[in-house]
Amino acid sequence: MGGGGCWLAASMFPDEVWEYVFSFVEADKDRNSISLVCRGWYRIERRCRRRIFVGNCYAVSPVAALRRFPEVRSVAIKGKPHFADFNLLPADWGGGAAAWVENLAEACPQLEELRLKRMVVTDDCLELIARSFRSFKVLSLASCEGFSTAGLASIAANCRNLKELDLQENDIEDNCSHWLSHFPESFTSLVALNIACVNEEVNFSVLERLVSRCSNLKTLRLNPSVPLERLASLLRKAPQLLDLGTGRFSAEVRQELLANLESSFAGCRNLKSLSGFWEGIPVYLSTLYSVCDGLTSLNLSYATVQSPDLTMLVARCKNLRRLWVMDLIEDVGLEAVGSSCKLLQELRVFPFDPYGAEPVSLTERGLVSISAGCPMLHSVLYFCRQMTNTALIAVAMNRPNLTCFRLCIIEPHTPDYLTLQPLDAGFSAVVESCQDLRRLSLSGLLTDRVFKSIGANAHRVEMLSVAFAGESDSSLHYILSGCKSLKKLEIRDCPFGDKALLANASKLETMRSLWMSSCSVSLGACRLLAKRMPRLNVEVIDERQGRPLESRPDDCLVEKLYIYRTVAGPRSDMPACVWTV
Repeated sequence: MGGGGCWLAASMFPDEVWEYVFSFVEADKDRNSISLVCRGWYRIERRCRRRIFVGNCYAVSPVAALRRFPEVRSVAIKGKPHFADFNLLPADWGGGAAAWVENLAEACPQLEELRLKRMVVTDDCLELIARSFRSFKVLSLASCEGFSTAGLASIAANCRNLKELDLQENDIEDNCSHWLSHFPESFTSLVALNIACVNEEVNFSVLERLVSRCSNLKTLRLNPSVPLERLASLLRKAPQLLDLGTGRFSAEVRQELLANLESSFAGCRNLKSLSGFWEGIPVYLSTLYSVCDGLTSLNLSYATVQSPDLTMLVARCKNLRRLWVMDLIEDVGLEAVGSSCKLLQELRVFPFDPYGAEPVSLTERGLVSISAGCPMLHSVLYFCRQMTNTALIAVAMNRPNLTCFRLCIIEPHTPDYLTLQPLDAGFSAVVESCQDLRRLSLSGLLTDRVFKSIGANAHRVEMLSVAFAGESDSSLHYILSGCKSLKKLEIRDCPFGDKALLANASKLETMRSLWMSSCSVSLGACRLLAKRMPRLNVEVIDERQGRPLESRPDDCLVEKLYIYRTVAGPRSDMPACVWTV
């Protein structure tokens, strides 16, 4: 519809009608498209946007984002790049949440939800959140740092309408014992509570009273300090739970406790998701059997239980959609999953001891078994020590519906262990067969040939991670000149350099970010790229002592490079080891 036609159509209905229509459009991409149709729709969509997602906290200023969408109720923001999870960023790199929280407090008193990931969140931030938003309902912090249990106490004491407190893998200082006691005795609104990453001892009586009075509680994930005796009591007080994290699932074997746990789990008839810190306790696993048939999600990524016992448990979970597990499950366990869990959609297999002297018996065979036995499987993260092209080709043929495939072979540059050939053919089969692939991680011995295939076939891949791979600049050129939908590219320890980066500079403006570390990019290329592309922030990160970055010669290789699209310009909170070119 042309601009005039759209204006005519828009003028036929009150704005309230269009706001109602737009409320059914949830995807950010679609909302953005609506706002570009005409001025009227831009104005209406601006006013009725209730949720915003900021994939990079430095891509836009808080002031600009909140001026653009003044009526938001829910905000999700990501800070540090993904490789921060691998300790590749300096500790003081940035990602502070303070500016966002301060501007939200001033501009959006109606805010109800705030979700932050990989950001520095101080106690001052949490106290400001607790004071500023009268209808605040959801706080989710994932892989964040900088705050303590004192800040959490402020949230508990002041957010009287809080429904969800979700703390996932954060670094939290323990300086306020019994912070859960700051929830008022009249507080009853919690629907989800995740304290699995809080290190302090939990006051069990306070926790039990909180769980008892929150009758709508559906998610409860406990930390390792909660023993089995207390778990049984909590389950009796919250039989309505859908999602349970059990805490530390280990204890001396006592028949009375065994019977008590079994009875408590049997009462949780609605349980769909189960996780916990389980340690070699095969006797107690049998207490879970009564809920297995109803489970759709099982997270055993912190369970150091050996293969035979894990196999007996997982084989009973015939309705699983998601399974996270350590490689202790071994090939035989994954074969059982392939036989029993026909509805499985997501599999993640993590290493228990990546460089252990006695590797577990998990190979490419387990992955092939899963791909053959689980027709709905679409997402895989798989850590292993060996792989073959034949196995990868089998996975690709078995599961062309894959949307996420992340293979992590633990030893870099590992070839097909049977033929000693690169794994080019296997990964080429994956990108050629799986046309709906959105996320891909490569590992093992790989040459330029596989990147040519990726560039030509991975049309829908949005996030690509590459480590210890490729032979030359051609690999990077194939990626950037192909991969039409690429948004995030992460590269480490690859021989990729200036030529491909500069030749595809315009592609970087269509992406969210590019990370390169231990590659062959020169400071001169970074300077030239920044000059050509002023809408990109080109950040060089170098923690080595020596001459200041700005005074180094053009032929100096950069240690780490982070490039991202921004409308906010260079940031002002860099430490000395970060330089915006």
